[in-house]
Amino acid sequence: MAEVIPVDMFLDGWYPGWTPELTDDPWLRERSGPFTKADEGKFWFVDFHWPRGFSPLGFHFVNAAALTTQIAAHQLPLPPAGGLVQRMGGPFLFEGEVSVTSEWEVMNRAARIEKNMPKFLASFEATWEERKWELELGLNHFESYDFNGRSLADIGQYMHDAFVFQMRSWEIHFELMYPLLAIYLQLYGLCAGNGIDPGAIAKMLQGRDSKIMETDRAMWGLVDEAKRLGVTEHFRNEPDQIRGALAQAGGNASVWLTKFDDFLKVYGWRTEGIADINIPAWIENQASPLGQIRNFIEMPERHDFDAAKVAAHAERDEAIDQARSQLSGEALAGFNQLIDICTVANFSWWNEDHNYYIDLRSSIPIRRGALALGAACGADQYDDGTFLFRPEFYAVCRGDKQWKDLQSIATARHQYYDDWQLKRPTIPKAVGTLPDRVDDPVLIEIFGMHKHYFEGLKADAHVTELKGFPASAGVYQGKARVMLSAMELFDLEEGEILVTEATSPNWTPAFAIISACVCDGGGSLTHAATVSREYGIPCVVGTSVATQRIQTGDIIEVDGTRGIVTIIERVGSAAAADSE
Repeated sequence: MAEVIPVDMFLDGWYPGWTPELTDDPWLRERSGPFTKADEGKFWFVDFHWPRGFSPLGFHFVNAAALTTQIAAHQLPLPPAGGLVQRMGGPFLFEGEVSVTSEWEVMNRAARIEKNMPKFLASFEATWEERKWELELGLNHFESYDFNGRSLADIGQYMHDAFVFQMRSWEIHFELMYPLLAIYLQLYGLCAGNGIDPGAIAKMLQGRDSKIMETDRAMWGLVDEAKRLGVTEHFRNEPDQIRGALAQAGGNASVWLTKFDDFLKVYGWRTEGIADINIPAWIENQASPLGQIRNFIEMPERHDFDAAKVAAHAERDEAIDQARSQLSGEALAGFNQLIDICTVANFSWWNEDHNYYIDLRSSIPIRRGALALGAACGADQYDDGTFLFRPEFYAVCRGDKQWKDLQSIATARHQYYDDWQLKRPTIPKAVGTLPDRVDDPVLIEIFGMHKHYFEGLKADAHVTELKGFPASAGVYQGKARVMLSAMELFDLEEGEILVTEATSPNWTPAFAIISACVCDGGGSLTHAATVSREYGIPCVVGTSVATQRIQTGDIIEVDGTRGIVTIIERVGSAAAADSE
């Protein structure tokens, strides 16, 4: 009998004052919304990309994600998968698979993808350049928009445009993501079917610089400047006090701040969370980048990007040569063709590069509009505008409703959101009916839902050995640091093992500090896997429950070669031993 994890903890109501009409956005195959008891008949997993969940205004991104995944899966099309559909447990997002069960539709989709893929692959580089131009055109408009002197009607129009832009950004996201993933899976299938280690496949595509790596290089350049100018002493302050200390010091510290502000103009439009409008961008709140620069300053050695790139290229070439030595005939010819295609239409690289334009940036305009409304209406808290649903937001901008009539409900929703944040470490990783497998390639390779993922969900809570995907080779033993949000990055200490649900490009600076990484989710193509290989540290992903089985302070061993994480000593037992 299939195991069922109940959804009862999520059935006591959603955001105060919510009605279905407030979230009635377009959808294609299945509609998103709060959990119902009927949802227990399907499998749902908490999405690690959004550890803080969504406020009411932010929820409209959830509907955008549902629509754009379903459209992309239909238009490519993917034979067995119809995209993703979402359920809300409190503010937290759970994802489900939209299955395609019709034999005719699966056959029709398979024929269409075979015809469509060559055209996409032949034009990928030109298409991505065109899409970047389009994204930058929109970003430049929203990021330079001046709210001074603007009316509520102006703010409403700005927000309407910002939502249109957000939807288009994620349409681009999945328009490119699905076919890139599909061609990667062809390479993966050929290799796995011919006895080539699946852990080596992603190595064959590594070593290409992205916009995210460009950002990290620029941050290290600021570290070099701080040392050259002799202002590192000011970075001994807490992250939210560093800028003030530098400004007060003047002289070379002011010179450094000018360079830092120039950095922010280019790279500061990013958040420490994907499409999360409740997290300030770097350009709004600089504690995070300053805290990360502080950590880099304290490191005994500078990360050598050039050496790491040379090593990545050598490992890449070795993996490709090793694969070729194991193949012959048609299999070798097929491999050579696919590796050439995937080197250009490179999912591993694009998955990093696109985050600079879409994941970490394209929702910031909506936050700006929400803050502008709050300021214009005299909201009790500066971000109360994020706690209206979109129709309510527009109603205030049109004058159909007064802010004073919505302030109390915004406050209640803010409290609801904050209360649920305290519950986040204990909510289940999955609910509903646990399957033995899934078909959607995004769930398999991005979320890491291989066999070991489901075994982990069903394993005893007291196990000391977790199995996952061997994402980056090597073995390291040390102290665990469990984190669910990148907003805590500057708390990391050198040599620690990062244990998290998953990482995304906003976590990249951590990899210069940590010595190993463990993730609940993820496969060979996820951010943690890619960046761990670039930084040369062991990494295991797709364990499903590491953040619930491991505590900060536990001594663990990460075997990134075999995909095994072992809890050597629990922090509680160490404390007990010390007291005896």
